[in-house]
Amino acid sequence: MNTTTNGKTILSNDTHEMATQGAESLFSEQPRGDVFKKMAIIGCGYAGTAVACHWQKQGHFVKVTTTREERVAELEEVADQVVIMQGNDAKAVHSLVQNQDICLLSVAPISTRQVDAEVYRETYIPTAKNVVAALTETATVQQLIYLSSCSVYGNKNGDWVDETSGVDTDNEYNQVLYEAEQILLNSAPEDLSVCILRLGGIYGPGRELIKRLSRLAGKTLPGSGESFACWIHLDDIVTAVDFACQNRLNGIYNLVNNLRWTSRELCDYVCDNQGLERVIWDATKPSFRALNARINNQKIKAAGYPLIHPETIV
Repeated sequence: MNTTTNGKTILSNDTHEMATQGAESLFSEQPRGDVFKKMAIIGCGYAGTAVACHWQKQGHFVKVTTTREERVAELEEVADQVVIMQGNDAKAVHSLVQNQDICLLSVAPISTRQVDAEVYRETYIPTAKNVVAALTETATVQQLIYLSSCSVYGNKNGDWVDETSGVDTDNEYNQVLYEAEQILLNSAPEDLSVCILRLGGIYGPGRELIKRLSRLAGKTLPGSGESFACWIHLDDIVTAVDFACQNRLNGIYNLVNNLRWTSRELCDYVCDNQGLERVIWDATKPSFRALNARINNQKIKAAGYPLIHPETIV
């Protein structure tokens, strides 16, 4: 059964599975002209692995990277070739993108905890520079897609922002993300399409939003809970990346769903529907959230992308 409140729907497992199958059907056809392409994914975490699996099912030749040898066997299930490398290795990056058609950049620091800004910089900036340098010497790559984050907008006091809005360069982490975007947009060859997808917080299989927020029930969190957050389902990341490839999208696009709820509203909604005690907020302590903005997603919709999960919490 679905639970609907104020037009927002919590999907049951069965309904979610049906929605996911519907998402796959939108982009399950063979590539245009039945030409199977060579796809390189630099950074194969949660989102990158899902994209790799989707592309391989389409018949593309998929090459992925990881920094950890223990992930090779897992990634061999969704990719044709797995390369162990670091993004700061210029030669390895150059070798990786040779003779590829599409390159997806989906990197993140290697840590289970919050890393400091310098580690963030060491992860993103050398990789971005090496990718651009490699692509200037590689004529086959038609498009570069970079998975960035809407967190670059920072604290806008809940105001609406779109792709033309200013970013928060006072925050060291956001500064790094924005700098990486600019390196890719401004230094890549002119004949290369560069698409930046600024993602909301990611949820999906294994990262169900209901389970994550339910664990907060009855706990006291710092801040007032009035900060706006943004979210995007894994299905939409996969299909939006595919859509960007098929339509050669160029420039920056916000990729978030239609939910415009504060953290308090979202937690209350989940806890109430699960019969749990609500989260307690301590406004005397600063919020751990750097983002407080309502993200406009009209640009990617206007380009023709239909959100798979526009207003669902799973």
